[in-house]
Amino acid sequence: MLVAPDSFGGTLSPREAAGAIATGWSRGRPDDEVALQPLSDGGDGLLDAVDPRAGQLHHVEVSGPRGHPIDAVFALDGGRAVIESARACGLALLAQDQRDPLMTTTWGVGQLLRAARDAGASEMLVGLGGSATVDGGAGAVGALGFRALVAGGSGLKVGGWDLPRVTAIEPGWADDWSDVHVTLLADVTTPLSDAAAIYGPQKGADAPAVEHLARGLAAWADVAERSFNRPGLRDEPGTGAAGGLAFGLAAAIEARIVRGAAIVADLVGLDEQLAGADLVITGEGRLDATSAAGKVVGEVVARARAGGIRVAAVCGQVLEHPEGLEDVEAASPRGPGPDPAESVATAAQRLAGRI
Repeated sequence: MLVAPDSFGGTLSPREAAGAIATGWSRGRPDDEVALQPLSDGGDGLLDAVDPRAGQLHHVEVSGPRGHPIDAVFALDGGRAVIESARACGLALLAQDQRDPLMTTTWGVGQLLRAARDAGASEMLVGLGGSATVDGGAGAVGALGFRALVAGGSGLKVGGWDLPRVTAIEPGWADDWSDVHVTLLADVTTPLSDAAAIYGPQKGADAPAVEHLARGLAAWADVAERSFNRPGLRDEPGTGAAGGLAFGLAAAIEARIVRGAAIVADLVGLDEQLAGADLVITGEGRLDATSAAGKVVGEVVARARAGGIRVAAVCGQVLEHPEGLEDVEAASPRGPGPDPAESVATAAQRLAGRI
């Protein structure tokens, strides 16, 4: 039996979630042989999921989501770097009262990309999920050396507050990125034009802030599409990922947006591991209508069903039961409790008793 979950909504990393499911399953069926393969769609826990295949970890001091210096990491194996944006601009890095996308920035993500390039990376996989930001990637683009200007000629401040005033982008001290292939791992297809309304409230924005962010993203898109010669980019699927971080990197350095779950599954050799399994238990923090579309659960179901392998899931909350899952068990229907790992283990034990 193979255990292959995503992270659980900032409470458990993919590896912790896999360990908890395996623990509970073994309580109910101690004679089963259980293998673990944590997964990710590019959000929180990407590096945890692909370790140790991602390579050596490199520590870098970068700007955190509120501009304060933090220690972040990227992984490097040969010329390929794996970067988890949430390590630099993640929502989990902020207390509840610090979450404000008018003030948060993706600047640290740009610093991670620069550090990876300086370390010799010519290929980068950049996970986008879990960000605290709705700055359209303006912060990351600035950290890469491009200079965004507002009316009057001064530089754009970090965060989403100043975005409605942006009027131009200068090359600044940016390098040529044509020899670096950057792939953005997304789990959503939201275009930039919808990013403020969809993601702003999740990241601390009230209704007036969402309206302000929407105006800012529209102004930023006007200037970025013109400056980087990418007309219509704002309407392409996935450009709204991470509050528009995908848009900024796609515009400035021609990064490519892909479904993150599929890339990670290939990277860790999921198909080979499925070939030796008779049952797969996957999972995530909240199972809903989006789980089957580009996320880990959907990817596991599609690959397992292609091989005739049964699939079930342990999730924090279950709002919808996607087709292809034989059974589902909710660990925390009313939200995470004081011991999320034990809740997941107990749910897995219940599932083991009936499947």
